[in-house]
Amino acid sequence: MARQLDYHTIREIFTRFQAAEPEPKGELEHVNAFTLLVAVALSAQATDTGVNKATRALFAVADTPDRMLALGEERLTEHIRTIGLYRNKAKNVMKLSRILAQEYGGEVPSSRAALQSLPGVGRKTANVVLNMWWQYPAQAVDTHIFRFGNRSGVCPGKDVVAVEHAIEDHVPVEFQRHAHHWMILHGRYVCKARKPLCATCVIRDLCEFEDKTL
Repeated sequence: MARQLDYHTIREIFTRFQAAEPEPKGELEHVNAFTLLVAVALSAQATDTGVNKATRALFAVADTPDRMLALGEERLTEHIRTIGLYRNKAKNVMKLSRILAQEYGGEVPSSRAALQSLPGVGRKTANVVLNMWWQYPAQAVDTHIFRFGNRSGVCPGKDVVAVEHAIEDHVPVEFQRHAHHWMILHGRYVCKARKPLCATCVIRDLCEFEDKTL
């Protein structure tokens, strides 16, 4: 774990991220808050690319809780069979669809507590939905952010909650809306787990990672 970087260094890091990609976007395809929630829930231990391939046809026929319930668990399972843990995920999607239809009028709630009360929805999923749909500066820490935060010193922490708090505490507020997307994309495509592309990294000179590649 790297040492926590100072305010000015972190500001410069996010200034560079912003210059390179002013409006970073999540890569999960969706058409409304419900399909975003389902896509994020399905993405646990799966790739965004794999989820998108499965959900394009699914969301064409089931883009609301009522339509998902009408589709049924068996047909839902067929749509998402290529995604890891698909049987359990299908059960959770049906359960959360029923709760949304019966208790929330078919709408996705906009509070973290309400979202996390839904089957299969953890803190990370809730934060993604809050950030991407309601533009709330919630920080969804995945493996890419956890790795990048600890390598670079931007937001070191022993677990994902500690890293989330480090982002909230140390990243200047004007960058917090897009912070988790910048870090996810950087971790996914540059600060990779096995062979980070340090030679082409825009923050190479600011990063605390001791084993930089040439």
